[in-house]
Amino acid sequence: MSIVESAIYRDGRKVESPQSLQDTYRLLQTVMDRAQQDCAQDDHADTVVAWIGLYRPSREEIASLTEHFQLHELAVEDTVQAHQRPKMERYGETLFTVIRPAVYQDESETVEIGEIHIFTGPNFVITIRHSESSGVGKARKRVEADPQLLCFGPDGILYALLDQIVDDYFPVLSGLENDIDEIEDSLFAGESNVSQRIYELAREVNEFHRGVAPLSEVMRRYFAGFTKYGTHEELQHRLRDVLDHVIQVSGKLDSMRSSLTDAMSLDSTLTTARQNEAAMVQNDQMKKISSWAAILFAPSIVGSIYGMNFENMPELHWTLGYPFALVLMVLVGVVLYAVFKVKDWL
Repeated sequence: MSIVESAIYRDGRKVESPQSLQDTYRLLQTVMDRAQQDCAQDDHADTVVAWIGLYRPSREEIASLTEHFQLHELAVEDTVQAHQRPKMERYGETLFTVIRPAVYQDESETVEIGEIHIFTGPNFVITIRHSESSGVGKARKRVEADPQLLCFGPDGILYALLDQIVDDYFPVLSGLENDIDEIEDSLFAGESNVSQRIYELAREVNEFHRGVAPLSEVMRRYFAGFTKYGTHEELQHRLRDVLDHVIQVSGKLDSMRSSLTDAMSLDSTLTTARQNEAAMVQNDQMKKISSWAAILFAPSIVGSIYGMNFENMPELHWTLGYPFALVLMVLVGVVLYAVFKVKDWL
């Protein structure tokens, strides 16, 4: 079974903790019947809602949920396939929500993006998560400690889930900001692997941005149905606060993307500058090598000519020929040295 936790709440309190889907169906109906009977006696209607939390359920479990709660086939198809963009789609009385939680892994300095599918109906909430970390457990503890949220019904649980997941974005932002600061230090330190780190971080930020950016428009469309679907006024205020946080996160991500783009440009500039500097150093070395080669090569020409031992050569039998050849070799070397020194090649 892929049930992580299942509970039935009545009037803000947990009254049942079923262990299977079939138990959930049966106990939910029992609690609803009991609430209707009590309502008929004291004219007070209790809010009854079942919250079923699943982790990568099987097709058989999804088929069972679909049949019992009359889930729309298109939403179910999206749940089976996963890898969906953040969205909210209403099918009759059922609202289908997809949201992408994020967790910053300190050990690897990476961002893990998850995916949660949420079905909310008149008296049920189904959360289907496709990643290890999701924030669903924190949201469940929160609503169980706040009876008012449970009294808002499925909408109150949906708000708690959205708020928790969006709040969990801020530690991720802090981790990414720290990574960007480290990259800026590495750029000017001339570390060799900084280019790869910039591109890896840019990819993570872009993926995170794709999971956050659509939420603003998605929630605005959700707000448009507040009046039609009778959303409680207090819950409306809380949901608008979640939207403010989403806009804040999205704005910071845009700023990070801009910073990483600037870092890429700076890295390219610094790399080019270092390459030019290395080329200049290499060019200076080549000048020195060429200069000394010329200085040594000139005397070698003189020596090689006078060492050919031909019979008829000028000054071959001259008494001062040998000293003259030596002086000529030294003189040519000195002249070349002076010329290269003036040109700053040596």
